Amino acid sequence: MTKRQLTIVQLYPDDMNIYGDWGNVLTVKKRAEWHGFEVELIDYNVGDIFPESADILIGGGGQDSGQLKVQADLQKLAPTLQALADDDTPMLMICGLYQLFGRFFKTSKGQIIDGIGIFHAETHAGPERLIGNIVTHNEQFGDIIGYENHSGQTYIDSNMQPLGTIVRGAGNNGQDETEGCIYRNVIGTYLHGSLLPKNPAIADALIEEAAKKKFGDFTPTVIEDRFASKARDVALKRPR
Repeated sequence: MTKRQLTIVQLYPDDMNIYGDWGNVLTVKKRAEWHGFEVELIDYNVGDIFPESADILIGGGGQDSGQLKVQADLQKLAPTLQALADDDTPMLMICGLYQLFGRFFKTSKGQIIDGIGIFHAETHAGPERLIGNIVTHNEQFGDIIGYENHSGQTYIDSNMQPLGTIVRGAGNNGQDETEGCIYRNVIGTYLHGSLLPKNPAIADALIEEAAKKKFGDFTPTVIEDRFASKARDVALKRPR
């Protein structure tokens, strides 16, 4: 039987990939293969032609300079990304691209970097960086474990669902006990680490949604996750 193929598109790895976010791509790719799929991995950078097929999109973090580099290209891509989001394409956007999937990011110098508004949210540079190990809780995934390092403070609108509620850490803004944001099958979060190696349930959810959307079904393989479990145990014991 010919294996079914999923296409993973990594957004702006040249400019938005400074916190080990490549680990998220590798995790989804490998777990999709373990679940029986062939995987095509496509990098999309500024000026590239967006691929005709995109089953899962993953984007990472970057400095303000990186966000400025991708800003104009991201605006051109906005209608395509919004259509994919509205059509339930699974996506994971970390830190800088999480911010730019909102309405805007206002830097510490008062400069506005326009986002694309998939998340009804806005981000303002805060007076200090929010740094440290973080645990949030989500009803579907349980405890989500990662590491945050951001000065941006993100505020999501009341009609938006956060990814999780804070157990330990600062999260979106250090004030309202929320972390991340969800729109349909699009996840935005500040959690680095990389996120997915320690939270394989989220990786599997992205794969499941992509498979159901493309093929109408998903039959998971039982994957041995003892090393991920050990990594989670160690991370939970680390100080903030």
